[in-house]
Amino acid sequence: MRRWACAILGMLLLAACGGRTPVPSPPASPRATPTAPAPTASPTPGLPPAETPTPPGTPVGAFVPRVEVVATGLEVPWALAFAPDGRIFVTERPGRIRVIENGRLRPEPVAVLPVAAVGEGGLMGLALDPQFAHNGYLYVMYTYRAGGELRNRISRLTVRGNTAGAEVVLVDAIPGASIHDGGRLAFGPDGKLYATTGDATQRALAQRLDSLAGKILRLNPDGSVPADNPFPGSYVFSYGHRNPQGLAWHPQTGRLYSTEHGPTGEMGLCCLDELNLIRPGANYGWPVVTDAPGDPRFVDPILHSGQETWAPAGMAFVTGTALAPWAGHLFFGALRGQHLHHVVLSPDGSRVVFHEALFQGQFGRIREVHMGPDGFLYFTTSNRDGRGRPGPEDDRILRIVPGP
Repeated sequence: MRRWACAILGMLLLAACGGRTPVPSPPASPRATPTAPAPTASPTPGLPPAETPTPPGTPVGAFVPRVEVVATGLEVPWALAFAPDGRIFVTERPGRIRVIENGRLRPEPVAVLPVAAVGEGGLMGLALDPQFAHNGYLYVMYTYRAGGELRNRISRLTVRGNTAGAEVVLVDAIPGASIHDGGRLAFGPDGKLYATTGDATQRALAQRLDSLAGKILRLNPDGSVPADNPFPGSYVFSYGHRNPQGLAWHPQTGRLYSTEHGPTGEMGLCCLDELNLIRPGANYGWPVVTDAPGDPRFVDPILHSGQETWAPAGMAFVTGTALAPWAGHLFFGALRGQHLHHVVLSPDGSRVVFHEALFQGQFGRIREVHMGPDGFLYFTTSNRDGRGRPGPEDDRILRIVPGP
């Protein structure tokens, strides 16, 4: 499967990451449907031409998948989680947790939370406890109002049947705003719960270790601070982030990756969306720098969008054998870019050796990407979020299965 990778190592996409510029100091009911067309590949502008064994426009390894519809009629689905009993939980940004059971989207929500669905805020991240089959714990991240201001919190609910209740707030008063809320939740292979937070439009907070804004956080499932976190007594795992919205761990190396929204028009910059390899305690530069300057104080992204806008969101590595030609490859959703981004990493996971845009414009804005226990890759549309052009069945949950 990886023989072709050797033919394209010379392209080293990091060469497309040059010229990161210092930034001025900041101020203080589902149904089956015919399958969708096969994807078209759109190589990212600025990349050197790659010598590949497949024709232009063909996914790597000549693997042509097809897309099936899992659910329709959702309102801004933000995150997916798969239960051991086969249920699929999904958050809708206005505050509802929904469930798909036996292939059908249940009409009644599992829970309705008191969120402030303002701009990009509302009900966002979702994760199931590794021991969910025994304890029924479900974790969410959402925006709420406090004293006229927007805040974010991470809470744990207990699911009994198809009802979730008994909310326990684990982390509260995370800075929030109508944009830049982060919001992704995921359990790592270490059993810890990770969360992404945005800078909440207060850029300077991303560099402050006494603030939870502009960070990737790491906590124990009970909400306490892990003893081995890089900053003693702090949830902060990494910092200097603008608006990270994706988390995924490499299935072989265990290394953590995150997607991050870059500035679009902010401080005169565009667009510089990022894929980052996350290191404990590392500083990713925002807002002091953006792009990839090689400044030793900060960690550069392993891939960025240049002057193209992706608005990258959820992400997942393909595992198992159902999509074997893509095993070990990374995929993330692009909201403004309106595609699914396909990334191939070097064997050690430190470099990008190939990437392409799939399904360009076919489904609109793509937010969540998640591997299902069936071995298929699931993703969601986000066309009802105020920035897309929803079709009659939007928003949808879709999955990639082997073609034709």
